[in-house]
Amino acid sequence: MDIVLLTIGKTNISYIKEGIDVYCKRLQRYIPYKIIELPDIRKSGKISEQEQKDAEGQMILKQLTDSDKIYLLDERGKEYTSREFSSLLEREMGSGKKRLVFVVGGPYGFSKSVYERSDALLSLSKMTFNHEMVRLFFTEQIYRGISILNGLPYHHD
Repeated sequence: MDIVLLTIGKTNISYIKEGIDVYCKRLQRYIPYKIIELPDIRKSGKISEQEQKDAEGQMILKQLTDSDKIYLLDERGKEYTSREFSSLLEREMGSGKKRLVFVVGGPYGFSKSVYERSDALLSLSKMTFNHEMVRLFFTEQIYRGISILNGLPYHHD
């Protein structure tokens, strides 16, 4: 199974990029993991928040296939411990699906059509993080989950 992190906008902060790269390299040994960055649609006076969400939603939906399992990273989503998240990864990897896609929306969240297409909502925390930090935190949690499943000495309870 491939795991994809689909995001709106690019990661421009160098230390965040470096951190993401560290975990992506570690993951290569265990599972295909890819981050897809879609163009950022900057809000201007000519476009409403809803129009921006709808435009971003169209870009997101174009990246998805009918057979993908989709989790939206959303503040209203279910929170997991690292062990619970590793169990979720294990279940999904055994499901027969080809791709597991986690989506980080733009600054205003997701369009209705993206919510309708999703299979579940996942929250990293009750706190709010900027979108670039979410990419680093989430990629580290994917690595942590995979390390738990593979019995690596990374996670400590």
